[in-house]
Amino acid sequence: MTIEKGVPIRAITRGLSVLQAINRGGSITMMEIARSSRVPYPTACRIVQTLLHEGMIEREPARKRYRATALVQSLASGYQDESQLVAIASPHINALCDKLLWPISITSRVGAHMMVRDSTHTRTSLTLNNYYPGFTLPIMECSSGKAYMAFCSDEERDHLLEGLRTIEGAAERMAMLLLSNDSLLRDVRRNGYATASRNAYTANPGKTSSISVPLFRGETVAGAIVVIFFAVAMPMEQAIAQFLAPLKATAEAISAELGAIAEAT
Repeated sequence: MTIEKGVPIRAITRGLSVLQAINRGGSITMMEIARSSRVPYPTACRIVQTLLHEGMIEREPARKRYRATALVQSLASGYQDESQLVAIASPHINALCDKLLWPISITSRVGAHMMVRDSTHTRTSLTLNNYYPGFTLPIMECSSGKAYMAFCSDEERDHLLEGLRTIEGAAERMAMLLLSNDSLLRDVRRNGYATASRNAYTANPGKTSSISVPLFRGETVAGAIVVIFFAVAMPMEQAIAQFLAPLKATAEAISAELGAIAEAT
């Protein structure tokens, strides 16, 4: 049997988007589900009914809000987590958050998204939302994704491009456009960091900006470390001047520990 390339099943794509939106939201209304997943409201309603029937989500008693059930954990039974990355990075990002006051996150690539593995949003008041592990952003719509893609192997980048071609969506089209020209990634490699101003795919679109530096496990990029700040608080140039040096120093410390473990195993 030959699997035809480049023909995604739209219903599955939309179903996954709705499930991800509910998982990210924690407790979310039908309107919020449709908006967050970027799925038309009538379609999102039908998908929610299917997920309810399958037991993947539940409706909160006496409230028109939906949340994921424990059954969604079955989808991750074969997944290898990034526990080592989190264990090493956690004390470093806590110390950096205490120094900069702004929240810090550790992310790694999952498909065409960057996923939060650990963050310090609960450690500071300078945040609009608490981003718990599992929150995802389109890979080229966040600074961590740009940092990751700039330093990953050509093979991995080509594999991602092939996958993006099969997905419909504004974020995927933008990613294809940005990755089709190497100038952006070349600049990130030269500077050693990536930025994103007024990110459109956060829980509060357009409210925050970020700066990211890649993390390495030996010669291989393992993820990225990110500092997030209110877009109105300071221009990007000021944020770079204030945050970049300690962000790079923390990234180097985490990468050194990851590399040492990789060499020992």
